Amino acid sequence: MSIVGLLCLVLIPVIAAMAGSPEEYEPLAARQVIQKAFPSVDDISSREDNRAIQELRRGEELLGYAYQTLDFVQTPAYSGKPLNAIVVLDTEGEIEGARVIHHDEPILLIGIPEIKMHEFTDQYVGLKADQRVTVGGKSTERRVAVDGLSGATVTVMVINEVIMKTAHRVGAELGLVEGGSDARPPVAEIRTGEFTEKSWEELTGEGSLRRLLVTRGQVDDAFKGTAAEGIDEASPVERDEALIDLYTGYLNVPTIGKNLLGESQYQWLMSELKEGEHAIAVMASGDYSFKGSGYVRGGIFDRIQVRQFGDTFNFRDLDFYRLSDVYAEGMPDFSEMAIFIIRQQYNFDPGTPWWLELSIKRQTGPLDSEFALFPLEYQLPDQYYTRPEVELSEEEWLETQPMWVQVWYQRQFQIIVLGIGIGVLMFILFFQDWLVKKPKITRWIRHAFLTYTLFFIGWFALGQLSIVNVLTFVNSLISGFRWETFLVDPMIFILWATVAGIVLLWGRAVYCGWLCPFGALQELLNEIARKLKVPQYTVPFPIHERLWAIKYIVLLVLFGVSLDSLATAEKLAEIEPFKTAITLRFDRSWPFVTYAVLLLVVNLFTRKVFCRYMCPLGAALALPSKLRVFDWLKRRKECGNPCRLCDHECEVQAIHPDGHINYMECHYCLDCQMTYFDDHKCPPLIVKRRGKRRGHNAPGHPEEIPVVQVT
Repeated sequence: MSIVGLLCLVLIPVIAAMAGSPEEYEPLAARQVIQKAFPSVDDISSREDNRAIQELRRGEELLGYAYQTLDFVQTPAYSGKPLNAIVVLDTEGEIEGARVIHHDEPILLIGIPEIKMHEFTDQYVGLKADQRVTVGGKSTERRVAVDGLSGATVTVMVINEVIMKTAHRVGAELGLVEGGSDARPPVAEIRTGEFTEKSWEELTGEGSLRRLLVTRGQVDDAFKGTAAEGIDEASPVERDEALIDLYTGYLNVPTIGKNLLGESQYQWLMSELKEGEHAIAVMASGDYSFKGSGYVRGGIFDRIQVRQFGDTFNFRDLDFYRLSDVYAEGMPDFSEMAIFIIRQQYNFDPGTPWWLELSIKRQTGPLDSEFALFPLEYQLPDQYYTRPEVELSEEEWLETQPMWVQVWYQRQFQIIVLGIGIGVLMFILFFQDWLVKKPKITRWIRHAFLTYTLFFIGWFALGQLSIVNVLTFVNSLISGFRWETFLVDPMIFILWATVAGIVLLWGRAVYCGWLCPFGALQELLNEIARKLKVPQYTVPFPIHERLWAIKYIVLLVLFGVSLDSLATAEKLAEIEPFKTAITLRFDRSWPFVTYAVLLLVVNLFTRKVFCRYMCPLGAALALPSKLRVFDWLKRRKECGNPCRLCDHECEVQAIHPDGHINYMECHYCLDCQMTYFDDHKCPPLIVKRRGKRRGHNAPGHPEEIPVVQVT
């Protein structure tokens, strides 16, 4: 145990230090990509009609264009946060350079080297902006396949999505590739006859209201490398303060409009709209005003605009209505609210994603200024509109679906096999009383299932749950929950959904004992060690009981750190060897591999040391175990006094000397249940069997244990 304790104290700080900063210096990285694509470029300037797109020139000659993907899409990656990439296009719409310049992906922060991610994005050089690109598979006439990145499947799919989606959008806007109105689907039709009363929380939860939170630190970072760097810069303590906290929603839908505006105000607004016109609400709090004062002087709102299909819609004073009252229950306080009308000439499609773009300006001189653009993507939930059906091929249909649907579609085999495995586990659990009466078969089934968990769920499907998932979920509840964040990895989502049900019925025991790949690796190695007669060390129960506290302390520290910085908590979560041993299959730098291997070596002598004393995920799952509905593991009155066979046999020491099972520490191996039903092993049953044979029971035979069945 001292070895493991030393690892906690020494190796984890080393891991945190090795992680370094999760991001490159973005402006410098972006310039490097531009210079690599066009070494002779000597002028980089923003376009007048779209400041998010930069024109690259050599003298008067236009060489190409550059942009950052975060200015156009904010697709959440595995971490729940969007990543940012720089993309360079030439004047023919061909990609000349692409590189991720900021991300918060745990697997890339401490795990896969950055160079491998850059090698992945280098595959996009030479592709046309309108080509269909998929990760993995084979190239065909309709699509180009790029090689994936083992251990970061979801992340690279998001990278592919943001690079190609924005490349086509920017290329279409610049006229370099076909797109725009030619690629538009039939206009969606709003379901106007349906209304459901919903609270503010329900509207935000389903995506009817979308949020854009811009902190002072984010604004400072956006101006780095420009003439506005350092102007009005926030102090370190002010970086996390909100400059503006903005929400938007589409008001034509009755369920959204009536819940926000009330019946009378909604009916008035609809009467004001002409055919083909649409209304959106914009509400915000903070020191920065989305309205500004420009509309007073020139009649144009210069701080916000709507973008769809590459077209930009600006609002004038005639498109603006004051919004004084909002009636949704649970709505936060806002310092300014407004209704804006999207006029008919813009051919707006409410069922297609659109972006509300917030522009923040910093004055650099009497007549000069710099702008930073912060986009908020909005997608109207499917239940609020219909669209005329169009005959699409399977591939064309898939292209129109959200990214999480595409991921689930591509991973059908893994989903089916995982579903079968979970079904088998449910059969084992519900029929355990019948199964444990056949100890040899039960042990064979258990070892086979642990092998499936390790090789399929762990090493093949990368379905290792982590405390990082828990921290990300809690953080999303604070910063804004989105289902897409968790649906993007089907294996993790299905496993967590299964675990949620299991914890309520059986407690944490079943996941830790049956579905955790690293737990399966430890148990299988320990079983092999026992076959090879490796001596086993049992921790004295008083010490063992106190060591339980370590994992709860680790959980508390990680949770506290995550409230301040999720990225830092993700680095400290390297106390879990899961990423090294399972996700990356030990293909990692030596400190991480040494740590994981040492834990496995200790496990050869004492089963599941990490799980019992150090695992923060196990601690997080143990806490709600007290809410379980049933106690499935049977006990007798004699358990603990006088019989202590089960607590001596329990490999994880989850049975107390008094005979009761601690479900917060149990791994549900079913060994005690095999003993419970075995009349050749369980002392009370042995007495009962012998008594029947001899015609008497324990009374009068003090050397035998009386049998008392506990119902």
